[in-house]
Formats: sequence, C-alpha cells, structure tokens
Amino acid sequence: QFVESGGGLVQPGGSLRLSCTASGFTLDHHYAIGWFRQAPGKEREGVSCISNSGGTNYVDSVKGRFTVSRDDAKNTVYLQMNSLKPEDTAVYYCGIKYWGESWCPIKDSAEYLFWGQGTQVTVSS
Repeated sequence: QFVESGGGLVQPGGSLRLSCTASGFTLDHHYAIGWFRQAPGKEREGVSCISNSGGTNYVDSVKGRFTVSRDDAKNTVYLQMNSLKPEDTAVYYCGIKYWGESWCPIKDSAEYLFWGQGTQVTVSS
C-alpha cells in the first residue's frame, strides 16, 4: 500500500511537501510513480510523475512550482509544492504504474493503481 502525508492548510504563496511511502513492496526500477489530485466535483487530474530512471513530467498548471523526486532507499516519492494557489486545493494521491521507460505519462489516471487514502491540501487565506 501507499501512505500519503504532508498535506494541510496553507496560505496562497505557501509551500508543502507531500510524501508517498510504499509499504509491503520496494520501489525499484520497474515502476513509475504518479501524483494525481481530485477536487470536489472534478475528475482526478494528473499532476506529476517520475519514472524509474528519474525522468519527470508535469501538468502545465504546476510547471515551475512543483518538483517531484524519489528516494528509493526510503521507498518514498516526494512532491515539493511551492507558490501554492487556491486552485491547487484537492486531495492528492500517489499511484503506481509498471513502467520501464525513461519518461512517464500523467494524462490518464486509469493507467495507475492507487493504494492510499490521499492527503488533503487546502490553499486558502
């Protein structure tokens, strides 16, 4: 399973770092990890992903503000979120995809398996 953490309430312009820790298996070189978010009444949206070799991908709305990274020794993937905006408010989930390419896709959440409860991020003054 995954355990997502690090969410919370932050003012616009603030920062949060989300963590996604795998439990029961090892994040090795056979997986890509994606971060997705879902706001009330909206479909789940791909935010970012990191491939087995460290290649990254971001949705346009977060480019330059969010950074995804992975620490395989800690079995954890991070999402550093800076310059947060109210429209970033959502429940954030991490998903896993069996993947061996240097890049990774985030357009279709159905390509990923989601094993965690998500973490709520609220950006509000």
